[in-house]
Amino acid sequence: MSDKMTPKGHTLIEWRPDNPDFWESKGKSIATRNLWISIPALLLAFSVWLVWSVVVARLPAIGFDYTTDQLFLLAALPGLSGATLRIFYSFMVPIFGGRLWTTLTTASLLLPALGIGYAVQDPSTPYSIFLILALLCGFGGGNFASSMANIAFFYPKKEKGNALALNAGLGNLGVSVMQFVVPFVITVGVFGAIGGAPQVLEDGSLLWVQNAGFVWVPFLVIATLFAWFGMNDIADAKASFKEQSIIFSRTHNWIMCILYTGTFGSFIGYSAGFPLLMKTQFPEVNALTYAFLGPLVGALSRAGTGWVSDKYGGGRVTFWTFIGMTIAVGGVLFFLAIKEDPGAFWGFFACFMALFFLTGVGNASTFQMIPTIMREEVTRLMPQLDAANHLRQSERESAAIIAFTSAIAAYGAFFIPKAYGSSITYTGGPDAALWGFGIFYVICVLITWFFYTRKGASVPC
Repeated sequence: MSDKMTPKGHTLIEWRPDNPDFWESKGKSIATRNLWISIPALLLAFSVWLVWSVVVARLPAIGFDYTTDQLFLLAALPGLSGATLRIFYSFMVPIFGGRLWTTLTTASLLLPALGIGYAVQDPSTPYSIFLILALLCGFGGGNFASSMANIAFFYPKKEKGNALALNAGLGNLGVSVMQFVVPFVITVGVFGAIGGAPQVLEDGSLLWVQNAGFVWVPFLVIATLFAWFGMNDIADAKASFKEQSIIFSRTHNWIMCILYTGTFGSFIGYSAGFPLLMKTQFPEVNALTYAFLGPLVGALSRAGTGWVSDKYGGGRVTFWTFIGMTIAVGGVLFFLAIKEDPGAFWGFFACFMALFFLTGVGNASTFQMIPTIMREEVTRLMPQLDAANHLRQSERESAAIIAFTSAIAAYGAFFIPKAYGSSITYTGGPDAALWGFGIFYVICVLITWFFYTRKGASVPC
């Protein structure tokens, strides 16, 4: 048994994390290094992906006269492109290797970061340019699928859930970091003359909105270098698209796409739309002061609650999570109905914090379910394989399903902000969109119960 390297020094020829001796002697340290390079790269990807959620709230103040629906569209488009890219990124790690793909995808984020920095400095920049830049921010959204698939290969079954929760949860933290950092850096000339002149507001105060893009550039360069020089590829993880495409014939792949859309799709969609929703519904409140707290709560709950699913079962935790989310949406609707009353904002805000917390719990529980489901399903569907090949096949399919479900779920980053904008345009408020979300959570409760938690469920978990 060996962790022998190729002449390039980055490809692990033999990788057996489920072997205790190998894991303790060599595997754990290598996996840990790859995880802790992956996390900041993913955090930056989420930061760039959702940066428009904050930028759109400032565009009117610096001279861009757009309608509410146009602003929500800018906040939503990175979700559309990010989710679409995830479908392709889902299969890239086994084809190109995790090290090369992480390096390329992290470096690609420099394009929208620099583009935003220059575009917002010119009030004559066409709306079409902003639409293109918003779509380019989807590069950050795509990274999650490949990042999760990559890390899934490094860890043994007993530690995979926690590793994925850390990678995803601390990566998701990039949304909160961005929503905390950007409102501050746009108020100061961080880059001096290099960063360009400030925008002068009507009250005489100054903003450097370009810093919302520029602030990520040095960190992206550092993360790219760390990925190239510090990460590894796993030779056994190599697989063609054809080999991975078997997941499209797996029923539970599509079921988990629905459930993960309910959890992660909600997290990323609420993150994208929360600042502008608060600004439109409670204009007297400085929304950007509080917006970062929602994604922070969601990311930390994801990173910190993976053990709950390991102890009580991912299916059971997912079932109760969706019940809680349904109740929380009802609370949001209640406080929007009385939004003129004193204290209504804080009730609205508290219900959204509960939603963010529950999405994090559900993100961890649904990902915990996938390897459990596929170990049972591969054994049932491919009885001709021996134990070692059963494990290898289930690991390969689990990684591909984790990546693919994250791709489908990421469309929440488009549909939720767009639903807010359309609901406000056609009905005068976001209530219709929220009713739709609540009904979807009820459907997810029923699906989880039928397939995974009821007595006699096809795959109890």
